[in-house]
Amino acid sequence: MKSLQVVLSQSSDSNSDGNDHSYNQSSIVPIKEMAMAESFEKKGRSWFITSQIPTDLSIQVQDITFTVHKYPLVSKCGYIGRLELQPSISNFGYELKLENFPGGPEAFEIILKFCYGLPWDLNPNNIAALRCASEFLEMSEEFEDGNLISKTEAFLTFVVLSSWKDTITVLKSCETLSPWAENLQIIRRCCDSIAWKASRDNSATEDVVNEGWWFDDVATLKIDHFTRTINAIKAKGTKPEITGKCIMQYASTWLPGIDVEFEGLRGYGYGKNELQFCILSDRNEGEGVRHSKEQKTIIESIISLLPPQQEAVPCKFLLKMLKVAIVYSASQALISELEKRVGLTLENASVNDLMIPNFKTEDQGKMMKQSEQNTMHAVEVVQRILEYFLMHEQDQQQLQPMSGKSKVSRLMDSYLAEIARDPNLCITKFQVLAEALPANARTCDDGLYRAIDTYLKTHPSLSEHDRKKLCKIMNCEKLSLDACVHAAQNDRLPLRTVIQVLFSEQVKMRAAMRGKEPATSGNNSEQEGSQTSTKTEILTLKTELQNIKAQMAELQRDYSELQHEYLKVNNKQRNTLAWTLNWKNIRKSSLFNRKTDGDETREGQQRSTPANTSSGRVRRRESIS
Repeated sequence: MKSLQVVLSQSSDSNSDGNDHSYNQSSIVPIKEMAMAESFEKKGRSWFITSQIPTDLSIQVQDITFTVHKYPLVSKCGYIGRLELQPSISNFGYELKLENFPGGPEAFEIILKFCYGLPWDLNPNNIAALRCASEFLEMSEEFEDGNLISKTEAFLTFVVLSSWKDTITVLKSCETLSPWAENLQIIRRCCDSIAWKASRDNSATEDVVNEGWWFDDVATLKIDHFTRTINAIKAKGTKPEITGKCIMQYASTWLPGIDVEFEGLRGYGYGKNELQFCILSDRNEGEGVRHSKEQKTIIESIISLLPPQQEAVPCKFLLKMLKVAIVYSASQALISELEKRVGLTLENASVNDLMIPNFKTEDQGKMMKQSEQNTMHAVEVVQRILEYFLMHEQDQQQLQPMSGKSKVSRLMDSYLAEIARDPNLCITKFQVLAEALPANARTCDDGLYRAIDTYLKTHPSLSEHDRKKLCKIMNCEKLSLDACVHAAQNDRLPLRTVIQVLFSEQVKMRAAMRGKEPATSGNNSEQEGSQTSTKTEILTLKTELQNIKAQMAELQRDYSELQHEYLKVNNKQRNTLAWTLNWKNIRKSSLFNRKTDGDETREGQQRSTPANTSSGRVRRRESIS
């Protein structure tokens, strides 16, 4: 005798945009099966179907066991129907273990309710898991009309993907559903939906204030899905500036150390900054190692996502990414790419942006000298950035000659002044970086002079040879008058450098005076005032130069006298002292100072002779005339 059958219908509501959507769930279930599912209860780590008919199937999903009836599942799940179920060891029907079941026990619980005709809920939080689980169990239309695959697919297509927030929710839920969500194109469809909505609104509106309304939501995605979304947004033709802003916000969200400022000796002190201490402490623990790997993956992915256009992200952000990339030991190829991109926009950087910590891993540290390990700043990184800038400038020289060299020269001089405070910075690194810029890049060497003076002040034990070598970098003819005045009184500079400074400035002043021609009568007073000022400056420089020469001559005389005295003391010390005393006594005696009458007569005659001679010459001239 055939059992009676009834049609069960129930609706599932989901509100994504504020509207109610009702979907009919229909299934033909034998009337006796309805009596099976009186309730569904959980006891400890197990779920039980309460009914008058004994259960005959035990299914394990992860660490949860479900005690159910075989028929409701076999009638809807092709996967279970194809299996040869093994009898239970306890002679309790059959048992089954579902390995790698997508969605876990939570998804399987909802599927059981669907199979038994119990109330169940379909929403953006579980739709992806139920879609993957129904595919796993092969719940297709072949076994029953309106089976779970068709219901979840319809809800995903017509409800979720039409709503921005529901799409974001579903995409985030796919993080634990790999590879099912990928194979079923759920991730791709969500990313395309997000990209379409973001690019459509950005192209339709002229209001730049609202152009980033979607940044916050996209920044909540894990890096894999964020990468897929950004690539889809790029493919839609979104402006690189907008894409760059989204990437910057994502980096700020997932890389907390990116906003740590490193200001050398003025900031976090000598050695390492807060971010470095954090990394070092993390690496001592297993959780810290895992976290570091995740951060490294995020950093490398973000660098790969950056749009190639220079206007996409500012130079400041590129340098922030470069710092964290070095700290987390990112791929050397990506670090080189960042250095090159920074070099292309170096004129937009600031000194603090270039304060890159000299962080080395343990393996790298073993290959370095102790002095290099203790160096605070990664000077070689800045040097490579400068080289990329100079290569780019050389390529653009025909179009934009000297376009950014003046800004970069001032930037590098300020950077040199900062790193000069590092007592472990070797003179070679300082000199190589200072000489990297071509001679025509600096219109004034005041900044370079300040950097050299700071280095000399920080390294007082520097040899005279190294001091001279360091000062040769500077062009004395490019120093301002204030710098010349300071250099003339700077005892840290070699004396030869001081003389060169004064001499070159004097030559420059003379050349400036010779180059000035008389202007119109209306400008005579202004010209005279300028010439007076120039003469005063020249006289000041001459005086300083004479003082320096006098000091050198005095030092030379003192040295000669000391050397002469030293020889006299060693050779004839006693005789010299006796002779000196006798000579002083002779000069004090009355005999030495006495004058004879003959001497006085001769002196009087000598005083009267010029006058007589002169009068005689006059008389001779008168007689001739």
